[in-house]
Amino acid sequence: MCGLTGWVDYTRMLEGESPAIYAMTNTLALRGPDAEGIWKHRHALLGHRRLAVIDLTGGAQPMVYGFSGGQEVSLVYTGEIYNHDELRNELRHAGHEFQTRSDTEVVLHAYLEWGERCCEHLTGMFAFALFDGRDGHLLLVRDRLGIKPLFYARHREGLLFGSEIKAILAHPEFTTALDVTGLVDVLALSKGTVQTPFRNLMELLPGHLLSWRPNGQVKIQCYWKVRRQEHQDDLQTTVQRTRELVTHALGSQLHADVPVCSLLSGGLDSTALTAIAQRIVKAKTGGNINSFSVDFTGQSEQFKSDDLRPDQDQPFAVLAAKFIGSRHQTVLIDNEELISEMAREEVFRAKDVPFTFGDMDTSLNLLFREIRKHSTVAISGEGADEVFGGYGWFRDPKVVASACFPWSSRVQLPSGFINADFNRLCDLAKYQKASYDDALRQVEHLVQDSPYERRMRELCHMHLKRWMVLLLDRKDRLSMCNGLEVRVPFTDHELVEYVYNVPWSIKSKDGEEKWLLKQACADFVPEAVLKRRKSPYPTSADLGYERFLRQSARRLLQDPGNAVFGIVSHAHMAEELRQPEGNFNTQMSRHSLETALALEAWLRLHRMSV
Repeated sequence: MCGLTGWVDYTRMLEGESPAIYAMTNTLALRGPDAEGIWKHRHALLGHRRLAVIDLTGGAQPMVYGFSGGQEVSLVYTGEIYNHDELRNELRHAGHEFQTRSDTEVVLHAYLEWGERCCEHLTGMFAFALFDGRDGHLLLVRDRLGIKPLFYARHREGLLFGSEIKAILAHPEFTTALDVTGLVDVLALSKGTVQTPFRNLMELLPGHLLSWRPNGQVKIQCYWKVRRQEHQDDLQTTVQRTRELVTHALGSQLHADVPVCSLLSGGLDSTALTAIAQRIVKAKTGGNINSFSVDFTGQSEQFKSDDLRPDQDQPFAVLAAKFIGSRHQTVLIDNEELISEMAREEVFRAKDVPFTFGDMDTSLNLLFREIRKHSTVAISGEGADEVFGGYGWFRDPKVVASACFPWSSRVQLPSGFINADFNRLCDLAKYQKASYDDALRQVEHLVQDSPYERRMRELCHMHLKRWMVLLLDRKDRLSMCNGLEVRVPFTDHELVEYVYNVPWSIKSKDGEEKWLLKQACADFVPEAVLKRRKSPYPTSADLGYERFLRQSARRLLQDPGNAVFGIVSHAHMAEELRQPEGNFNTQMSRHSLETALALEAWLRLHRMSV
């Protein structure tokens, strides 16, 4: 896993612009702590930071293929291609010669063999930029599900790009300014636009490529999307095929030349993956896989069960680890760490945009920091709830029937959060409705689908295309800022394609949460985990954290001239604080304060005016 950036301009001579590409590349140092590389062409500059995972000595980047006439094709790439061994053999049969064992070289030769269509042959998580010196062709590609990020911006007659927004912002000629549409999209949690909160700075969508040529021809093309097809397997075959796909996806993702561990929360998803990984590791090496969970100091004494979080993770994580036989470690986080300004600033800087889950983000960052002391790669169950329909709102008739994104039933900014002046610019409610309607239009149906089947597939589709991308981006940023690569087997595109077309009556048979996944993995996990209800990533139950939020919000309210109140309603924020301590309106009020504080930090970090 790595970080990439670059600058291409066919109207300028860029060989003398080294300070710019070094500045852009340096912003990605946390993503790639092991090495730095720069490649220069008269019209192109590529930068790379490397986190060495496969072929530690042979996978240096930018990776260049030279032709006899002196032309070069140069690649900067981030991610992992899980079928790189098979592709290498296929390319060898086609006449290609390889100098390394790295998957990077496979991507380079795949382009030489198949051109832009090379991405269709790749299985994995990836983003890459390739400059073909033979004709000046620039190609940007992002993986199918959006596991790895990639951004771009037009600059004069050129194009800037990078794994993270901060790489583009570091270009000395790029002007940082607010884009209202991009900001509202972040606040609405809708992922309805390519526009970021930074003016003229875009995100390359999952499953898309951008091709740019010296004649000015620009092409942005979707090369993959989840398609609606008739499911023909019977119940038993469906369960068996799902098991095979999960096992195969995980098996291919355990390969690395560095230590690999597993995230184990004690939920179904992480327990199943850890159990399968343990069996594979045991068979190969005779050893046990390392597993990690997170907990908070005093959580067992202060935790209160509710409909969202019916129980604590920790007892189930310990139970699962004992059942599986993994070498388990609980990372314990105290409240002082959670409220540390340094820890919170690290998260804000890592994420680039003011999308926040508050203490969940801070604790995840601290968890990843501790894991990185032991492993370079971690396996995560992210994506299972979106693929298999695991969230409670999938079984809530009111949410299913509502004309809004399902997750807004749990995480949504109240109507009064944005102040009236700013809302006249953006109309948050109207934007959310338009984004939701657009999400519905993207869903394909079969003629024979019943109304209920159509509705549940709409919900599954918008989770894959809108919600999951948010969570994958969060996990990428917070892991990579610690030099940790997190792999997500449940987002394997073949598994996603198959399960997406399984009827809802099988995915959630008799209304049971993730029935299909439970049946496919029943012998991998203890009975208590099979029966456990879905519980999201934990938040701190410590009243000290709530007090910290309140104190931070009160300090902010004392500065009514703060730029954040050009967006956030001062009166609404004050009203939120009038609720008695320990009686926040569940997650909604907490989310409001966390978002206001994140917005203030974001505006301040980027010296942004409203």
